[in-house]
Amino acid sequence: MEETTQPISVLLIDDHTLFRSGIRSLLQRHPEFDVVGEAADGVEGIKRAKQLKPQVVLLDLNMPGMSGLETLQLLLQDCPDSAIVMLTVSEDAQDLAAALKAGASGYLLKNIDTDYLTRAVRRAAAGETVVAEAMTSKLVAQLQAGTRPAEPASDLDRLTPREKEILDCLARGESNKVIARSLDLSESTVKIHVQNVLKKLNLSSRVQAAVFAVEHRRAQQG
Repeated sequence: MEETTQPISVLLIDDHTLFRSGIRSLLQRHPEFDVVGEAADGVEGIKRAKQLKPQVVLLDLNMPGMSGLETLQLLLQDCPDSAIVMLTVSEDAQDLAAALKAGASGYLLKNIDTDYLTRAVRRAAAGETVVAEAMTSKLVAQLQAGTRPAEPASDLDRLTPREKEILDCLARGESNKVIARSLDLSESTVKIHVQNVLKKLNLSSRVQAAVFAVEHRRAQQG
């Protein structure tokens, strides 16, 4: 008898009813997702999350009353096993940095296409950090202007010359396709290099790798 895989449970928290309905309809076209509930504000969202224990929460950033960041912080306390992904119209790098610093598992823009959203929800459920590609370069720029302490330079000694090239590309927010084209590699080879970079530096996402690269570069310049 074949083992059946349970669908990924998703909770939607957004004050726009039509947007929630659209996302629900979109996700439920795919049998691998189950939208178990909706909420129009942070207070109701926290209540529903505690009841339903979803694997993934798609959370709006700007809501009346309790903000998305406030909701995020309480959700992380009450539902530590849920992956909280911000789904917002804000392309402000400060909002992105604040959400990731607060513990969000991802930051997506509401104008993303269907395939990107479904892949992102799948990855978030698997424990990965998901950030809209359009926001990665903005995060890097935000960090370049900041004063966060740098990681030890010795960590870079673990990387091969090619992996250091890959890390530089990640710092520029480039996708695997762009990296493959610029370094004349296949996308599958780039993917393996990225995985090796993350493993050697003990990082969990491309965004963290970009942060590491920017901070190390700033430490060298300083």
